Amino acid sequence: MSAPTLLVLAAGMGSRYGGLKQLDPVGPGGETLLDYSVHDAMRAGFDRVVFLIRRDLEKDFRAQIGGRYEGRIGVDYAFQELGDLPGGFAPPAGRTKPWGTAHAVWCARGTIATPFAAINADDFYGADAFRQMGAFLSSVDPAASPATFAMAGYRLDKTLSEHGTVARGICAAGPGGLLHGVEELTDLARRPDGAITSGDRTFAPDTPVSMNFWGFTPRIFPLLENVLRGFLARHAASGKTECYIPSAVAEMIADGTATVRVLPTDAAWFGVTYREDRARVVESIAALVASGAYAAAAD
Repeated sequence: MSAPTLLVLAAGMGSRYGGLKQLDPVGPGGETLLDYSVHDAMRAGFDRVVFLIRRDLEKDFRAQIGGRYEGRIGVDYAFQELGDLPGGFAPPAGRTKPWGTAHAVWCARGTIATPFAAINADDFYGADAFRQMGAFLSSVDPAASPATFAMAGYRLDKTLSEHGTVARGICAAGPGGLLHGVEELTDLARRPDGAITSGDRTFAPDTPVSMNFWGFTPRIFPLLENVLRGFLARHAASGKTECYIPSAVAEMIADGTATVRVLPTDAAWFGVTYREDRARVVESIAALVASGAYAAAAD
């Protein structure tokens, strides 16, 4: 079996951070959230990272980010471009918005030929999630039918912000931990009494949620192309509508072309949803370093 690859979805990094030079250091040695992801992936047996970026970011990204990992892990690049679509489709005039995370993964089809994990560039996922995903990807049968994929399932109570509501994918899993579906909710928050709610619904603290940490085999690429064809048939003229990984995977589960195993993890997820979240992220990572989970620098 080949060692797994890490696919980092970073095509939106420039716009989210206001420029690559503002990639925020959060570790005690100036580490970024991406540094911790690559570090944890290497410890979990991944031997290659592919950065999915925009063409206009390539020069700066290679110099400021990708170059930090060369010599430590294999580094390659793939590109999300508006015009890279299944045959017969073209972007409408005036569209500048990317086609979404499902399209982003599909754009790496010519660069990845091994089982791989797909993650966001600007989230902290934790060592346990990488260990579990690395073990899954190292043992999965790439030729299995239906295709066999995985998703890291985080506890809802470990993914909330103290500074406002968050959007999370609430997961429904059945026997054997197989995913039935992901329901996207946009207004999850912890009330003063400790209850976690969205509208008039209340959720248990250990409800599994998706934080966009997926494990795929190359079987995902033709399946994604089928999903994208259906999506574009409905939305090709849209200037904003996007196709996201959870909805694409849900289609595959529904039509029986894929199964997805939920890998429950107690790892803490960190992200900066609100500006005020940064202080908590810095404090949480400092605590992990102090506990011995990481050295003073993630290298």
